[in-house]
Amino acid sequence: MGVKIVVFGAGLVGSVIARDLAREWDVEVTVADGSDARVKQLTSEARVKGIVEDLSKPGTIRQIASDFDMAVGALPGFMGKSMVKQVIEAGRNIVDISFSPEDYRDLDGLAREKGVTAVIDCGVAPGMSNILVARGASVLDEPESAVIYVGGLPQVRHWPYEYKIVFSPIDVIEEYTRPARVVENGNVVAKPALSELELIDFPGIGTLEAFNTDGLRTLVDTVKIPNMKEKTLRFPGHAEKMRILRETGFFGYDPVDVNGVQVRPIDVTARLLFPLWEMKEGDRDFTVMRVEVEGKKGGRKVRCVWEMVDYYDEKTGTTSMARTTGYTASVIARFLAAGVFKHKGICPPELIATDENAFRLLLAELEAKGIIYREKIIEI
Repeated sequence: MGVKIVVFGAGLVGSVIARDLAREWDVEVTVADGSDARVKQLTSEARVKGIVEDLSKPGTIRQIASDFDMAVGALPGFMGKSMVKQVIEAGRNIVDISFSPEDYRDLDGLAREKGVTAVIDCGVAPGMSNILVARGASVLDEPESAVIYVGGLPQVRHWPYEYKIVFSPIDVIEEYTRPARVVENGNVVAKPALSELELIDFPGIGTLEAFNTDGLRTLVDTVKIPNMKEKTLRFPGHAEKMRILRETGFFGYDPVDVNGVQVRPIDVTARLLFPLWEMKEGDRDFTVMRVEVEGKKGGRKVRCVWEMVDYYDEKTGTTSMARTTGYTASVIARFLAAGVFKHKGICPPELIATDENAFRLLLAELEAKGIIYREKIIEI
């Protein structure tokens, strides 16, 4: 057997990553998760081994990682940084999709000391969005602005929220509460989540609303574009509902007194909302992304545009968001295993764009899986 890879997390995306990696016969895949049911289901359906452990226990991830050649992280954001740190301490490479609020780059010294490559934020957005923005900046002589529009949505709209969970529920709430960092005139500015609402038309899909979210991540430091922002896409009207819940306090973590009982509002909200948002039998999703980078090339004003629309995979029963997120991670994990991508330390995904071979190979591998990023360069 060839490379031994452990995938931390057997949820919506982690299970897809594990299945995809297991299709390679020179890869031995093990999934580690705290849920016995999830592990049993995955190991019964794919060529994957399983470990059932409480991954929140100190040192558990480090101990597990030390038995493998490399790791892939697919845990909720609040566990992400601890996981990456423990894998680095074990001296193993990792590709991670966790949407953690923390900055991983203070682990760069440790990663370099251990000779480890840790590719972080390696999903669709952040992830492919970072890569395409960085690619646009490298194509232009004078990049001036970049905007990312991205969202995962149900194919059939159901009142009242017209939304379905296609990744970690808690990370969805983070999109509605975490301040969004944008770049304006070269300065990093924090704006409220759900702010600067606008309507965008997408051919074949219709009109969607877009609002600020904190998806630029490392791009605010690594790519020199004076104006950048990321906006999440939903069906029109969704953002207003989320603003009402947020401003009323339903997303709060501080306990409130209810008839003598201390209750966290977020726990009540999660209990009520998540069952409504959960994808049920017969539900289908799609993912849409548009990345626009504008600037000058050869003295002319140019716009570089990448568009991707992907749908639920009927043959495999895989959600589009799991496909677009998970396959980005699994392809780049293969790059690490094969030595295609060799940077050491904490590696934001945009570094892939600086490697012509890795960038083109990534697009080709994703296209082979039916995920196509269509490129247009337009004079404006």
